[in-house]
Amino acid sequence: MTAHRQHPQDDRPIHPEPALATVGVHGGLPPEAVTGAILPPIFQTTTFVQEGVGGSPGSGAGNAYTYSRAHNPTVTALETALAAFEGLPHARAFATGMAAITTLALAALDGGGHVVCSDVVYGGTVRLLDRVLAPLGVAVSYVDTADAEAVAAALRDETKLVLVETPANPTLKLTDLAAVAAATRHHPALLAVDNTFLTAALQRPAEHGADVVVYSTTKYVEGHNSTLGGALALSDRRLLERVDLVRKTTGSIQSPLQAWLTLKGLKTLTLRMERHAASAAEIADWLAGRREVANVHYPFHRSFAQRELALRQQAAGGGIVSFELVGGVAAAERFCAALRLCRLAETLGATETLVTHPATMTHGDVPAERRRATGIGDGLIRLSVGLEAPRDLVADLDAALTACQREVAR
Repeated sequence: MTAHRQHPQDDRPIHPEPALATVGVHGGLPPEAVTGAILPPIFQTTTFVQEGVGGSPGSGAGNAYTYSRAHNPTVTALETALAAFEGLPHARAFATGMAAITTLALAALDGGGHVVCSDVVYGGTVRLLDRVLAPLGVAVSYVDTADAEAVAAALRDETKLVLVETPANPTLKLTDLAAVAAATRHHPALLAVDNTFLTAALQRPAEHGADVVVYSTTKYVEGHNSTLGGALALSDRRLLERVDLVRKTTGSIQSPLQAWLTLKGLKTLTLRMERHAASAAEIADWLAGRREVANVHYPFHRSFAQRELALRQQAAGGGIVSFELVGGVAAAERFCAALRLCRLAETLGATETLVTHPATMTHGDVPAERRRATGIGDGLIRLSVGLEAPRDLVADLDAALTACQREVAR
């Protein structure tokens, strides 16, 4: 049997309060105990041999792991790192971001209930609430969560979950998290914040009063378009037990390989977010001067209505820029077709720059009237700025906008 390697330095703190970049690299994880491997191994196994009867997680007997549908060492390593990065005691990883939100909903809405949700939110979240949970008796109210008083007014006795997305997908409308937390403080409903667009590198919802932080780790956390994933970060132990039960029962846990790839992405997250945000800010400024563009939405841009809140709540503007093209759907189609470096795709947060037309892609299931009422126009483009040189992205966008203008003129 291989002897366990000794790492006496593991117990010594690097710094009383290490910087977030340091936490991202080390993630609270020591070298692997048996071999000293600096990266956690991929435990690609379904089951674990038990030392004796009753060896289930938390029982105090036998092996802590039993079956990978419940827990897996590689997934645990990712969860440890995510919790450390988020500054919360617990995190759980899931197969996708939608699996994470679905698990949260099933855990929080035990026995039915009512959800208050941001009126501008990812289309998949709307689909879950309206087409999966509503037929099961769950009531949903879509509210402008930028208005904390509106959130408070929407609360009912049976409200169990307040789900906020900020910046909102795809308009980037912001919610004042501290104000909403104050408005819901005396209500037992959980306040959950989808922080996918910024990650803890640029925004820390728990510090503003959130009970749960939600992620599609497919996006910025993994960051390389190589795997799907989702996560919940939280502090409440009773909620954690409920989340574990739902995840084990539904089989929505992340796979070991997915977890390992996501853990690698986490190590460079702070550096990537800095570059995404710096390039996005530059491109937002450039887009604001184009006559083909009616409006530019970017939280740190001087024209953004909620810029003061963004400066107070976020460390940077993030890597997403949304803008409305003059000419509606026709202009959007021509613009997307003319791009060469930027790629048309239904995702975001990767090293490559990606363009999405929300009205026909991510929010295609949302009724047109509802889309337009929340600012998702037919000509709206969501630009996920990657890690390419900004000048090359500007050249591609310039050519596409010129082609778009010629089409509209016809």
